[in-house]
Amino acid sequence: MLAVHVDHEHIHNHIILNNVNFYTGKTFETEHNQGKIPERVWTKLRQVSDDLCRKYGLSIIENPELSKGKSHWEWELDKQNLSWKSKLKQAIDDVIKVSENFEDFLQKCADFGILVDYNPNHKIDLKFMLAEQKERNPRAKFTRAKTLGFFYESKQIARRIESYKYQMSHTPTAKIIRTTSEKFQESQSLQNWADRENMKAASRAINEMTADNTTLEELEKAAHAVFAKRMSASEAMNQSQKSWDEIQELLPLVKEFIKYKDIHKKYKSLTGREQKKFGKQCSYELSEYDRILAKIRDIIPEGKIPSPNLLKKNLKMIQEQYNEHSAEYNAAKKESDRLAQQIQKKRQSQKTLDRYLQNEQAAKKKKSQLE
Repeated sequence: MLAVHVDHEHIHNHIILNNVNFYTGKTFETEHNQGKIPERVWTKLRQVSDDLCRKYGLSIIENPELSKGKSHWEWELDKQNLSWKSKLKQAIDDVIKVSENFEDFLQKCADFGILVDYNPNHKIDLKFMLAEQKERNPRAKFTRAKTLGFFYESKQIARRIESYKYQMSHTPTAKIIRTTSEKFQESQSLQNWADRENMKAASRAINEMTADNTTLEELEKAAHAVFAKRMSASEAMNQSQKSWDEIQELLPLVKEFIKYKDIHKKYKSLTGREQKKFGKQCSYELSEYDRILAKIRDIIPEGKIPSPNLLKKNLKMIQEQYNEHSAEYNAAKKESDRLAQQIQKKRQSQKTLDRYLQNEQAAKKKKSQLE
């Protein structure tokens, strides 16, 4: 069943199917080997849906890998702000805003009721848990950072801290003098001086607001687009790194596998006593063949085992891809920093104008009351 929801601003589909095959009794995941292949069957369903949307000019989620799916139960709790994952993510976001760096972040988590398990030497290096979860259920388990989403992994948290610090480092340079106090109301010369200074500040703010012929809304839209590019490039770099690590682990295994491949092939070609005799003579080699093959299949569950030359060629290609994505990331970061600075200036200029107008209205009101 395909359910199309049109009761929200964003039209979206729900693809619903019976998870158990009526004839074989097998689940959808089991039949399609979902748990053992990188590109899962659910991803293929999304790709088909996206292709149809593109064909008919409908929008799609461009980078679904940057978000994390959730169960309907979690979704319902999220709507009520009751989900423990939502609480945990909110708490992490709060710590990021007050942290100087990643190490400071780890230390301050406890102050916000977050338990942390960080080990940079492990593949799963960062895990979180709310302290209240542990109190309610002593057997509760830590949640992997990756489970919470891309932006809660260790590298991304460090980047978010630096980004937040940079944005908050820009303070307003122009101050509006409040002229509602009695000393200004009683001294015309002091009032005139304050008015001139405030008008200068307001004039500078107007110039800043109209600089570059861009509005705050346009800059923010551009910043969001650049940020999306930056995160997409970062994710691509991470994927390239994972592929690189996988091939680096696979390459020596394949080289070892080749040593024993012919022996295993000969063993399989024999029958009866000859096979048994050959098996005893080459028991070590055959055992090594099985052991190495099992390790290879942990990395690539199915398909032909690639040759060392092909793996080396893939390594070179992945390195080139990583360099391209790295260049994209650096360019996006540079542009993101530039836009952030412009946005901050325009925001501060807007605040200056707002304070100027508020002061003018308050001063007129005060003067009218005194008269």
